[in-house]
Amino acid sequence: MSDILALFKQTGALLQGHFILRSGLHSREFFQCALLLQDAPIAASVCGELAEKLKSFATDTDGKKATVVSPAVGGIIVGQEVARHLGTRHIFVEKDGTGGLVLRRFTINPGEHFIVAEDVVTRGGRVQETLDIIRAHGGIVVAAGAIVDRSGGKIPDFGCPFVSLVQMTPETFPADALPADLIGVDAVKPGSK
Repeated sequence: MSDILALFKQTGALLQGHFILRSGLHSREFFQCALLLQDAPIAASVCGELAEKLKSFATDTDGKKATVVSPAVGGIIVGQEVARHLGTRHIFVEKDGTGGLVLRRFTINPGEHFIVAEDVVTRGGRVQETLDIIRAHGGIVVAAGAIVDRSGGKIPDFGCPFVSLVQMTPETFPADALPADLIGVDAVKPGSK
């Protein structure tokens, strides 16, 4: 874990300040994985570690490889690299224009196995939405994984195993309960919209 955190710091991908997360919560820290993953060798290495943790879920009893699926935008590089390491295909769900996700470009075969790959999970909303889409199309989700799990152990039960490279319990705050040091500091929303 310390090596991954060191890479986040080295690449400037662990930001400090006042941030509004996709969940609506406020935080002093923000993991901007795009800054980490822009370096292809680092992306390959970090996502290779995640693929290794997901490897035992990647092949079903018939020897078929699970497809990797990721939520856009942040998870696309993670999913592509994990799939490359596992030697399988990668698809993604994308934003529908109203804040939700939708499957547009790809076909899911009934009974096809999937692994969800994401960059950062705080409450698990995008992972859950991706799982729901795959299951609604007849797919079977066998595992999910993320580079960073910043849920503090409060991730919902996804109905499948979940793994991550970094587990943290960062402080998060509702907008109406900010600590004194964040009050009056302009908040930024650096994640994908």
